[in-house]
Amino acid sequence: MLLASNASALPAFARQTGQSCVACHVGGQFPELTPYGRQFKLTGYTLGQQTNPLAIMVVADYAKTSKNTDSAGTTVSPLSGKAIVDYASLFAGGRITDNIGAFAQITYSFHDQQSSSGAWTGHLGSDNTDIRFADHLVENDQDLIYGFTLHNNPSVQDVWNSAPAWSYPYVAASGNAAATGAPPYLTALEGGFAQQVAGLGAYAYWNHTVYAELTAYRSTTGPLSALAIGNATGDSAHPKTFVEGYNPYVRLAYTKDWGSNSVMVGLTSFKIGSYVNDSNNNQPQYSLGTIKQTDTALDAQYQYLSEPYTATAQVRWIHERISDPNNLALQDQVSASLNSFRTKASLTYRSQFGASLSFFNVSGTSDSSYNPTSPSTTAVASATNSPNTRGWTPEAFWLPEPNIRVGLQYTAFTKYLGESTNYDGAGRKASDNNTLYLYGWYAY
Repeated sequence: MLLASNASALPAFARQTGQSCVACHVGGQFPELTPYGRQFKLTGYTLGQQTNPLAIMVVADYAKTSKNTDSAGTTVSPLSGKAIVDYASLFAGGRITDNIGAFAQITYSFHDQQSSSGAWTGHLGSDNTDIRFADHLVENDQDLIYGFTLHNNPSVQDVWNSAPAWSYPYVAASGNAAATGAPPYLTALEGGFAQQVAGLGAYAYWNHTVYAELTAYRSTTGPLSALAIGNATGDSAHPKTFVEGYNPYVRLAYTKDWGSNSVMVGLTSFKIGSYVNDSNNNQPQYSLGTIKQTDTALDAQYQYLSEPYTATAQVRWIHERISDPNNLALQDQVSASLNSFRTKASLTYRSQFGASLSFFNVSGTSDSSYNPTSPSTTAVASATNSPNTRGWTPEAFWLPEPNIRVGLQYTAFTKYLGESTNYDGAGRKASDNNTLYLYGWYAY
C-alpha cells in the first residue's frame, strides 16, 4: 500500500531558481515536470543559487470505501469515512556544489498501526531520495547532460511522469485510509522495492533527444541504511527486504520538443532477485533462494504547454516474468507473469483548475497465492486465484495558491481480483471497493 503521495513540488527549488512553480511543473500540476523541470533534475538540482534547502508538506484527506465490511463483518478500511491528517514530509533539496545536488524526503504517517483498543501510532521513514552529480556540456551544435545518481526507489530518478515512481495518482491516501483504493497486486517496478534498495546509476541525455541510463540496485546495508530509515531487519510492521547482489535497471528514451509540444517514448528493463523473510521473526531466509522478477516496460508521454490551457497524457505497460523455483511466493507453479497497464490524461486552466481521467488494468497468471488462507479481510482474497483488476479514476482539482492543492478523486472498479461480481466467493462485488477520496495538499 502506498505510504505517501507522489506530489513533491518543492518550494525550496522555487526559491533556488527564482522561478515560479509552473516553470518546473505543468500547469502547477506537480509532480509533472516541464522541459525546464526535467533539465533542472537532470543537471543535479543545481540550477540557480544556493538557498534555504528545507521544505515541508502536509496531506489531510477523507477516503470512503463503498462497502466497508466484508462477508464476515470485518472492517475493510479502518479509517474509511473519517477526515484525518494523513501524513507529513520534511524535504531537503537543491544545490550543494556546482555539480552536486539532492532531493531527500522523510515522511511521517500518522496512522500506521492500530492497537486492540483502537489507538493509532505513527511511523517515521525514508521516502523518495535522489542524490546526484551532474555536468552539462555544450559545444557548437552538441548538447550533453551526464551524471550519476544514488537513490532508493527504482524509477524515482526518472524525469518523465509515465515512470512508476512519479506517475498518477499524484496524491493518494495511505494504506490504512483506503485499503482497497488501488489494485492489490502490482509489478516490482511499481513500488515493490521503494525505500528497500539502494541504486547507483549513470546516465546521459544527448541533444535533448536520446536518454540512456544504467543503474544497479543492492540491499540497503551499512551506510546505505540511511536510504531505508524506518525499515528494520526483524521488524514485524516494517521489515527490511534483502536482494541478491547487484540487480540491473536499464532505461532508454527518445524525446522531441517543438513549439508548445513535447513527446517521449521509452523502454525500461529491470531484473531483481529478492529473499523472503521468515513469517515468524521477519529475518531474511538466505538459504531458500530468491524470487526473481524481470520487468519490461514501454511508456510514452505527451505535453502541450501553453496559456491558459495545458494538456498532458501518459501511458505505461509493464510485463513482469516471475521465477520462483522454490515456491516462496507462488503456490501452484514455479513461474508466472503479471501485466500492468495505466494511462492518464489531464487538462489544466490558468494553472488553477484541472481535471484528469485515468484507466488501469492488471492481469496475470492465476495462482492460489492471490487467495490467502488467513487474510486480514476477505475483501482482498480472490476465489478464482486471480490478480486481474481493472478500473477508472476521474479527478478534479483546484490550486488556490501554487503551494496548495485541493482535489476530489473517485476510483471505480469494473473488475477486482478476477471478477466483477462475487470475486471473493462470498458475494462481494468489484464496485464494493469503489473509493471516494478528498484531499488537501500544502507545501511550504
